[in-house]
Amino acid sequence: MSDKIIVLSKRPASVKSVHEINLVTEGEKTPLKTRKVPQFQYYFDILWKELDSYEIKQ
Repeated sequence: MSDKIIVLSKRPASVKSVHEINLVTEGEKTPLKTRKVPQFQYYFDILWKELDSYEIKQ
């Protein structure tokens, strides 16, 4: 799991956006615990909408 996600544009790739991810979990941060954090869905939706925008513009 990453605390920073960088979204790239189509080729030739350039940095389109950088997202700082702040998910707080109790104990060790694991993928299964992180997916249960309420903010996970917020980040998931934002990132997929941004990625889908590339598909529409092609």
